[in-house]
Amino acid sequence: MTDRLPVSKPRIVVTGGAGYIGSHVTIALLAAGWEVAIIDDLSTGSRKLVQPGVTLYVGSTGDRTLTDQVLRAVKPAAVMHFAASISVPESVANPLKYYGNNFVNACRLIESCVAVGVEAFVFSSTAAVYGSPEILPVPETAPTSPINPYGTSKLMTEQMLRDIGAATSLRHVALRYFNVAGADPELRAGQVVQNSTNLIKVVSELAAGKRARVTVHGNDYVTPDGTGVRDYIHVSDLADAHLAALSYLIDGGASETVNCGYGQGYSVLEVLNAAAIVVGRKLPFDFGPRRAGDPGEVIADVAKINRLFRWSPRFRDLKRIMQTAIAWEQALA
Repeated sequence: MTDRLPVSKPRIVVTGGAGYIGSHVTIALLAAGWEVAIIDDLSTGSRKLVQPGVTLYVGSTGDRTLTDQVLRAVKPAAVMHFAASISVPESVANPLKYYGNNFVNACRLIESCVAVGVEAFVFSSTAAVYGSPEILPVPETAPTSPINPYGTSKLMTEQMLRDIGAATSLRHVALRYFNVAGADPELRAGQVVQNSTNLIKVVSELAAGKRARVTVHGNDYVTPDGTGVRDYIHVSDLADAHLAALSYLIDGGASETVNCGYGQGYSVLEVLNAAAIVVGRKLPFDFGPRRAGDPGEVIADVAKINRLFRWSPRFRDLKRIMQTAIAWEQALA
């Protein structure tokens, strides 16, 4: 445990703040004048992503002793929860890990929030709760039928938050991410996880010379070029969406669930082509079989987030997303 924070600015506790998305949200919070405390077990995060002036508590969100102590010490205006396992293939191979970390540990963290009196909770959810949607773009009202343990574990936490909100004063916003990509344009944060299955990360490593080739998993989907289509949202735009959700809750907004995406999809081959344009050369790849648990196409209906939070993206361009992601990989090298 670190020392108690000084009483100065309004505070937010960010779980998983030493990870990819949490670190970018922390940067946005600091820029907006919030004071931030992070809980992270550093299993996939890095101290290098913890920004100056931020207090880091090293430990698991499933440790009630730790979370109770941190929340009582910090007295946050809200908790923003990013500490989760996120690989679809891994969730299929090791579902117990995903139910344990993504649901059980979330339950324990929320228990601490209720016990200490935290009334605002921003939850990192996922478009994987929709499974293989029949409606595109997919609205928040679409049926939720996850096809992998990752999506199911997140949906279970969404339901838990709804039930707890009905019984207590805890209000929440669940943000259903589509495909998060890119890096901080000033290279203060980006993805550091090893052996990532995230397409943008993998292709950026290829473009930076860290991989010899990549495998495109599936070229027989019912899409324009046969490869999977996803809605890629730049991580800095996603961070801005979290601050909009936070402001909404701080102002007394009721619990909500919203999609986070651009409402536009790109195929795997389009991602590879955009990366090739950025680096000025062709990138080698092979076609392989589909991965278990992967739908063919997922695109967000973003009318609700635009209306509710008046949020609009700054980086809605695939080439720009690839530029930041590749620059980050080159800086790491």
